Amino acid sequence: MNSILLSGCNGQMGKSIASCVDQRDDCKIVAGLDISNTKNGSFDVYKSVDDFKGEVDVIIDFSHPSSLEKLLDFAIKTKTPAVIATTGLSDKQIQSIKDASKVVPIFFSANMSLGINLVKELAQKATKVLGTSFDIEIVEAHHNKKIDAPSGTALMLADAISEQFIDPPTYEFDRHSKRVKREKNEIGIHAVRGGTIVGEHEIIFAGHDEIIKISHTAMSKEIFATGSINAALFICGKPAGLYSMNDLIDSE
Repeated sequence: MNSILLSGCNGQMGKSIASCVDQRDDCKIVAGLDISNTKNGSFDVYKSVDDFKGEVDVIIDFSHPSSLEKLLDFAIKTKTPAVIATTGLSDKQIQSIKDASKVVPIFFSANMSLGINLVKELAQKATKVLGTSFDIEIVEAHHNKKIDAPSGTALMLADAISEQFIDPPTYEFDRHSKRVKREKNEIGIHAVRGGTIVGEHEIIFAGHDEIIKISHTAMSKEIFATGSINAALFICGKPAGLYSMNDLIDSE
């Protein structure tokens, strides 16, 4: 049975992961990290990874970007694999994840859903076929407590689409102050925040007299929790390197 250190354990995603782990017999959460260190019924919770003196097989991080540096330091020092699922990371922080993966196995994905990663592949294929003859827009919607916008998933989708172009498109986040027509070489990315929306992403390919849409709707946080747990079990025992949902999908 694999032991897990859960960072962000008292957040909504952390609680969902803990609930899913309770229903499995292949892993167990032995400790949690959270700025609100209210003790969980089944494991101790620490405010900082510096306070945790135990050993675990793998880390799952669904917390806040400010926690990343210490968590990676801990992973490197203890040679502990880590699943990084926190969004809103800076380019510098993403580079630090890549640097850490040279020492320990790191699983990094902006979205732990199998379905959204299939959407990414479909979007790439559509981009190859449609080329520059269609305008591309991405619309994402999340609950009113989500603090980063656009979502990490929307940016992940945009990056995946951009890889298909010789001339990478620019990202347009805000058109309200512009009084010019839409540029051909751009991807519009739009964020909606409201209510209890778990997560919705739609990619619009708008051409001459026709529109193609690829969309994904998350009905609960459980799909992300399950994905992160499967990712954690997947990288246990793996050599150092940067792993993604593509690696997990290809292994099945």
